[in-house]
Amino acid sequence: MTTTATGKNAKLYGALKENFGFDTFKGNQEAIISSLLEGHDTFVLMPTGGGKSLCYQLPALLMEGTAIVISPLIALMKNQVDAIRNISDTDHIAHFLNSSLNKAAIDQVKNDIMAGRTRLLYVAPESLTKEENIEFLKSVPISFYAVDEAHCISEWGHDFRPEYRRIRPIINEICNRPVIALTATATPKVQHDIQKNLGMTDARIFKSSFNRPNLYYEIRPKTASIDRDIIKFIKDNAGKSGIIYCLSRKKVEELAETLRVNDIKALPYHAGMDSATRSANQDAFLLEKVDVIVATIAFGMGIDKPDVRFVIHYDMPKSLEGYYQETGRAGRDGGEGQCVTFYAAKDLQKMEKFMQGKPVSEQEIGKQLLLETASYAETSVCRRKALLHYFGEEYGSDNCGNCDNCLNPKKKVEAKDTLCSAIETVIALKEKFKNEHVRDVMKGKKTSDVVSYHHDELEVFGCESNTDERVLNAVIRQAIIAGYLDRDIENYGLLKVTDAGRKFLDNPKSFKIVEDNDFASDDEIEPIKSGGSCAADPELYSILKDLRKKVAKKLELPPYVIFQDPSLEAMATTYPISIEELQNIPGVGAGKAKRYGAEFVSLIKRHVEENEIERPDDLRVRTVPNKSKQKIAIIQAIDRKIPLDVLANSKGLEFEELLDEVEAIVYSGTKININYFLTDVMDDDHLEDIFDYFKESESDDLNEAINELGDEYTEEEIRLVRIKFLSELGN
Repeated sequence: MTTTATGKNAKLYGALKENFGFDTFKGNQEAIISSLLEGHDTFVLMPTGGGKSLCYQLPALLMEGTAIVISPLIALMKNQVDAIRNISDTDHIAHFLNSSLNKAAIDQVKNDIMAGRTRLLYVAPESLTKEENIEFLKSVPISFYAVDEAHCISEWGHDFRPEYRRIRPIINEICNRPVIALTATATPKVQHDIQKNLGMTDARIFKSSFNRPNLYYEIRPKTASIDRDIIKFIKDNAGKSGIIYCLSRKKVEELAETLRVNDIKALPYHAGMDSATRSANQDAFLLEKVDVIVATIAFGMGIDKPDVRFVIHYDMPKSLEGYYQETGRAGRDGGEGQCVTFYAAKDLQKMEKFMQGKPVSEQEIGKQLLLETASYAETSVCRRKALLHYFGEEYGSDNCGNCDNCLNPKKKVEAKDTLCSAIETVIALKEKFKNEHVRDVMKGKKTSDVVSYHHDELEVFGCESNTDERVLNAVIRQAIIAGYLDRDIENYGLLKVTDAGRKFLDNPKSFKIVEDNDFASDDEIEPIKSGGSCAADPELYSILKDLRKKVAKKLELPPYVIFQDPSLEAMATTYPISIEELQNIPGVGAGKAKRYGAEFVSLIKRHVEENEIERPDDLRVRTVPNKSKQKIAIIQAIDRKIPLDVLANSKGLEFEELLDEVEAIVYSGTKININYFLTDVMDDDHLEDIFDYFKESESDDLNEAINELGDEYTEEEIRLVRIKFLSELGN
């Protein structure tokens, strides 16, 4: 929706045309700007791409004094200042004040402001709190304050910044002027927090729809072939701009390099890089010197690149606010925007573990946000409907026609009786428990919590004992979207029954659901193994398995020691026909390729020739030899016989995390010797028993080993001996 000029606002439209080249305003822009010009506190909730920046940039150019724009990222400030300077004939119209400036530059900024030449001053909240800056700002006329990315104020927001909490007291100290708070992602709870903390509960509120009809949403299972899937996706969308988000800096670097060796123009971006490299990589993306940027969430906030055609999440974000904002960077020009996310329940479980040690309230908030994310990922209802509901907006249709669930709808099943059971259980529990507890009571599970509250004595206990947990999850989640149940976010997600839910119980009617997607399969990615999740050539895969079995029998070793299944699957997909190509297969290092590879590449070559197979380039995914500094340092330390517990401490790792790294080293085909450590920490008999187990076992699966070996052996002992076994016999 756009608005056109009336006589009253002719001046406003003239300024819009003169400064920004637009004839019309988008959506609520005119009303927001008018509110600010009239001196009102203003709250703006506008999705990415809706034109938030204009809502404070135009008033700043029209009002006397300098507008103070509080922004969280230096990169964002630079981008915004450059944009304003481009529409002006002078650079002093806009400045930023942050830690990147030297004293001479700071003096220049202050001189321009004092002279009345600067209409917009961008500051980080950390800079705003400095005493010298507070004193300086007291001496200059201020038009208004703009708090960009205002969700940073709320603990329930996806990017909470404690320093944002100090903004209001500082504004009070400098001078009271109107405040405009802007965010692209805020649930009703976050909105309330923002207004309360900024002292603007009486603000005029402008909400735009969160619906981005041009965006396609898809959740894919995260399997061992994720890198291959991403490379194929990018090559299928050749020449298009895209962003790939990863949670860890390490993964950003690794994936960017993997893409580059596969002839994809890609660069990394994360907060651990020096600022010059970061800026250069960002500019290369904006100027289309590269097609893809691989980044942590540090990238993209406020970056105005309208033609991003895809956003891929390598890891599911920690919150739906984060997911919405990051996917919102696609298709800002209204054109195509594909949003593909790879999901594994294990990833969210890992994130929950990382929260341990934080304050209890922070853990609870973090856990609730993760649960919302998991619910969204696993649901089979329209992605758009689920996402908009989370932000307090109802989507009228059950099928948007532009998400994976709507394009591949599942059969609906009647769940009227199960919903009645769920409502009755929530009431019986006096609306004081979360989804999981409600589900456990319905299933008849005697968990420690259920027993301690005597809920196993309730009439509703076990009322749905024969119903699958996934169905119960789907019923509760879809009942929330339908308005029969409500999740009380204020109280850490306790389930409540709505008036509509009570009416439903009195007079039940048809309630059809679609079962949640199942992502808890064996196809989920394993941290220490990699390779294709299924072979493109099942016949070759079967032949390779037979060869592996034959080689293993001759050498008196378990088959998995020769090559693991994912490695064989990758061979049966990419057809390596030389030792060099074989080394590019995940899980096959130079040592393994040299030791066992000759027969395998010979067989593959023969199979390719006999069946006249054309080896397609886009499927031949090259991998990057794992030479990370961390891994090299670990190998060197082991060579020097540094005890592993001492090594973990020196690297700032938990012992379990160090074992993950050492396992990855061994699985990639590198030989190491940890005997010096084993003799110190393990009983000889235990060592021998575990070693013999792996020698006879058909699998190196850890859980199987734990079950088979029994409680006498610790998980750490089993992992350590597995490392020794694979290193000595497999590499």
